[in-house]
Order: sequence, then C-alpha cells, then structure tokens
Amino acid sequence: MVTTNGHRPSDQPGPDAAAAGGRDIQTQKMNRVVIRFAGDSGDGMQLTGDRFTSEAAAYGNDLATLPNYPAEIRAPAGTLPGVSSFQLHFADYDILTPGDRPDVLVAMNPAALKANIGDLPHGGILIVNTDEFNKRNLTKVGYETDPLETEALSPYTVHKVPMAELTRGAVEPTGLSRKDAERAKNMFALGLLSWMYHRPTEGTERYLREKFAKKPQIAEANVLAFRAGWNYGETTEAFAVTYEVAPATLPKGTYRQITGNTALAYGLVAAGQRSGLPVFLGSYPITPASDVLHEMAKHKNFGVTTFQAEDEIAGVGAALGASFGGALGVTTTSGPGLALKSETIGLAVTMELPLLICDIQRGGPSTGLPTKTEQADLLQALYGRNGESPVPVIAPRSPADCFDAALDAARIALTYRTPVLLLSDGAIANGSEPWLVPEVAELPDLSVRFATGPNSPDGQEFWPYVRDPETLARDWAVPGTPGAEHRIGGLEKADGPGHISYDPDNHDKMVRLRQAKVDGVEVPDLEVDDPSGEARVLALGWGSSYGPIGAACRRVRGAGMPIAQAHLRHLNPMPGNLGEVLRRYDRVIVPEMNLGQLAMLLRSRYLVDVISHTKVAGLPFRAEELQNVLTDVVQGVSA
Repeated sequence: MVTTNGHRPSDQPGPDAAAAGGRDIQTQKMNRVVIRFAGDSGDGMQLTGDRFTSEAAAYGNDLATLPNYPAEIRAPAGTLPGVSSFQLHFADYDILTPGDRPDVLVAMNPAALKANIGDLPHGGILIVNTDEFNKRNLTKVGYETDPLETEALSPYTVHKVPMAELTRGAVEPTGLSRKDAERAKNMFALGLLSWMYHRPTEGTERYLREKFAKKPQIAEANVLAFRAGWNYGETTEAFAVTYEVAPATLPKGTYRQITGNTALAYGLVAAGQRSGLPVFLGSYPITPASDVLHEMAKHKNFGVTTFQAEDEIAGVGAALGASFGGALGVTTTSGPGLALKSETIGLAVTMELPLLICDIQRGGPSTGLPTKTEQADLLQALYGRNGESPVPVIAPRSPADCFDAALDAARIALTYRTPVLLLSDGAIANGSEPWLVPEVAELPDLSVRFATGPNSPDGQEFWPYVRDPETLARDWAVPGTPGAEHRIGGLEKADGPGHISYDPDNHDKMVRLRQAKVDGVEVPDLEVDDPSGEARVLALGWGSSYGPIGAACRRVRGAGMPIAQAHLRHLNPMPGNLGEVLRRYDRVIVPEMNLGQLAMLLRSRYLVDVISHTKVAGLPFRAEELQNVLTDVVQGVSA
C-alpha cells in the first residue's frame, strides 16, 4: 500500500547505487516506458513482470499491465506456442493502457525473440539471453542462422547478456545444481532492469525470502541472482545510460496495485459486508476466472464460503440454493461455462432471487482461446436463455473498476431480486493498475429486509410474488421463517400467491412484470467526455475497450481534432439518455472485440447508423490502431 497527498513517495534504489569503477553513467529522464519480458512458459516471466510492477507501484508510478499466457499448458520448451510474456507500461502521469509496443524487450530465448520482435519499434532496446541461442533452439523456431550474428537486429539497440552463465556463477555459493541454478535467471533479468530504471530493490528481496521461506537455499539463490543482475548493469561497459520515470501525481489517498480478478473478489466481499449477508461462491475452475475463486477462498473471516463444484452446473445451482437460503449467491465462469449455467440462470429469473454471475470473457467459441481476451459474450449474456428471461448486465472498464462494478451488480441483484450478469474479460482480469482504496463509509448501503411472516391481503398466508410498487421486487423469505412458508421453482407461478399456473393471461402478465422490473433498474445517465464541446464524432465503447479508446481519443485531440468519448457500464438496461447522446453526433463509432454485437443492438434500438469497428485477435485494441480509425472518421465528417 502507498499513501499519497498528491505525489506518491519514492524509495531509494538498491545495492551499490553509486557508479562503479568511476564509470560515467548518464541518467535520462522519461515520462513513460513500456517493458515486455518474454520467454518460455517455464522462465518465470509472469513473476518477473509482476515484481517489476509491484516496485513501480511502490515507487509511485501510474501503471497498466498485460500478461500474455500460452494457451497450451505444457507446450514443448523453446517453441513458439510456449512463449509467455508480460508487458508493463509505467509513467509519471495517468495512463489508460499497457502500451501499444514495448520500448524495451527482454527475450530469454529465440522463440521469445521471434514471437515479439515484430512489436519492437526501430531504435528500441533489446536485451537477449545469449545462452539460449544455440543451434537446437534456433532450429525449433525456424531460424536458419543466429539473428544475433547477422544484421537482422541492426535497427535495434541490442544488449547480448549471457544470463544463464552469469546466474550460475552468482548462485554457486548456494550449492544448487546447474539446472536449479539456471531457474533463477529471470531474477537476474529483473535485477538488470531494476538497475536500468532506478527501481527499489528491498521489496523484491523481501518478497523472495518470504515466498521461498520454506526453501532457504532457493530463496538465497534468487536473491543472489537478482543482485547479480543489478551489479551487472552497474559494472558492465555495455550499459552507459539509465532511465528515470518520476512518480505520478494522483488524487490523495491510499493506493495498491490490483488485478481485475482480485478487485472483483474484493468487491464481492465488500458487498457481503455492506449487505450484512453471508457470501457464497459456487464455482468450477476455468481460465481466466479461476483467480476469483482462489482469492475469495482467502476471506472466510468475512463470512465468505467458497465451494469448488464438480462442474459448472453444480456451481451455479449451489449459488442459487444459497440465495434461496438468504445468502448473496455468486458464481464465476468464462464463456463456455456461462452456456452451461444458462438453465439455472433462467430458473433464478423466474424464482426472482438475487444471484451474481461473473463471466470473465475469453476467446471462443467452445474452448476457443482460453488465455486470450474477447468481448463476444454480450449477446449470450442478454439473450442466451430460453423464453423471455431478462437479466441486468453490467461491465467494468478496467481492473480497478471491477471493485465498483461488483458492488453495483450486488446493489441491483439485492434491490430488484434478480440475477445480474457481470461481464469482465481476460485483459481486465489479468491486467493490473493502481487502485485507490475507498473508505468503508463511502461504500453503498446494501442492507436487505427479509419477509418476516404472512403478507397476503388477508394477512393469513405468505405470498411469494407480492411486489414492491417501486422496484417490482418480490418479498424475499428465508426458509424456516414462521408464517413465510412458500413454494417457488421453475414452473410458472401465479402473480401474488405463487401457485403453479398455466393460465395464458397470468403467464403474459408475469413475463411483462419480469421485463418491466429489469427495465426499471436505476442506472445513471451516460457521461460524455467532450473537452472542446465541438465534437461531431462520438467514440462509444464498453468493457476493456475503455483504455484504448480513451488513449486514442487523447491522441486525436492532440492532433487538433475534436472527438467525444463515452463508455457504457450498464448494458441492460442502458442509460436513459443514451438515445439522446447518440443522436447528438453526426457519426458514432463503436470499437468492440467481437463482430459488432453492441453496434447491432444500438442500431436496432435507437435507429442510429453507428460505425462498427471490430477485432477478434485475442488481444486488446492498440491505441495506435484506434487513433487511425477515429482520425479517418473525424476527417470524413469534416470534409
């Protein structure tokens, strides 16, 4: 945690901070840097990136990250399918994305180089672990000749570092085997980059000793490798420049680095605390949603019960059962799992019970791209059930926003007695950014009143479908409440008493009541960011497209062209002023990581001919590509 009064405090850099051997090392000040660590899935690139991110956060930079995992669990070592990478963008101002392209690429083997070199701009810094560039590894990825020995990498500033060899030498005092010693080479890379960017080191050394507390030999090896990387940068003639990115100026408060899945879990825990209800999570592990289950399992002391079910259907069924029993029922999944849960979500619709369904979207269909991101579950969330079964749908826009989105979803579910679908995605779930920790008193009051006994007109019976005249929510009675015995289930019920009913008019009435309840959910008006007030083009997005759209709009405005931006959190019901906002602009462009699902909805509902810009590559939009698209639209309107 870092507390700030505007400027966040920095820390002192690590060992041997003075220039070694009298070398004249220049320090270049920068306002932003993008670093990408890339290597084999067993090289520890995610840990390396996460540790650098933690130190950037402690130093006070604003930041955004993009982990990129291989889809295959055990891809052959040294092959392209096994490449894992972690990209970090840190700056001295507020940023919106993990960056389009890396300024620095750390490649631990030929596969990592080949998979990522296309993203490194000319003049970028390339740091290569030369020990892995042998004939066998080069052949695996189709290199006929070693690119380090040709002119292929001449457009870049290349630093050839024998990381494995240097790591072995550094950790020799621990007595580890050659193989075990080389596993610490990622910490060598981390130490070198920490030196280059004046990152503090105490936190990383403390983390390593705590992580491997039960294996002190391993802990010592990692610390020695980390220090060796730092000292290599300090003493070698190859690095004559270091870089400094000052802390960012952010609103006063206490911050911590947080991923989307962790923020979502914290939001669910907070929802339980603010509602006074126990939280029950019924879940089946699935990428990229599993970390929500892992995090929630740590918080039993806050009244959280987690149940790792045998399948997706059991997970959501248990969660709905918990809601029937008076708890806040939650289930987490990704796209294929959402399909399996659809029947039980429909049951929750007709039972009119609160239930939170968190869908961390990934590339589909079916198993699809388990470790890649997509926004293609919107229509499934809205319509992927039999019959007329409306549910509110909301979507966070960033990792930190997952906390607020979870609280908002709980507010709707508890107030209106309805299942709510929360659509996060892989980029948000695994990405991280600073989170301003809120004061508890600032969180919404989600307290619930349960039925206490008979509520029928004659006061003799409990009718489960007696509704609140404003919200249309039915009374929620906990089983075992004297006088509140009732029957609910999947068959259609009579409005009011809740008896099984096959009456056509009653079914028509109940369907319309359930729809009216969702349509009446209170959501705030859509806010539009239009600094000049003269924009004729609106860029509209939802979910994780917020950052790239916002960054692209900044660039367009920086080029002297006005453009407006708006972002939807509430996708069902949509904000009441959305139609007016859409009609205010000559053109509306909607970037989505699908084939135009929101664009289709907007066209049909508001009769506005929006421009759909789509991408389904398993990767987030780049600000650069959206800048070009938005520029063309703005110039076309102005022509």
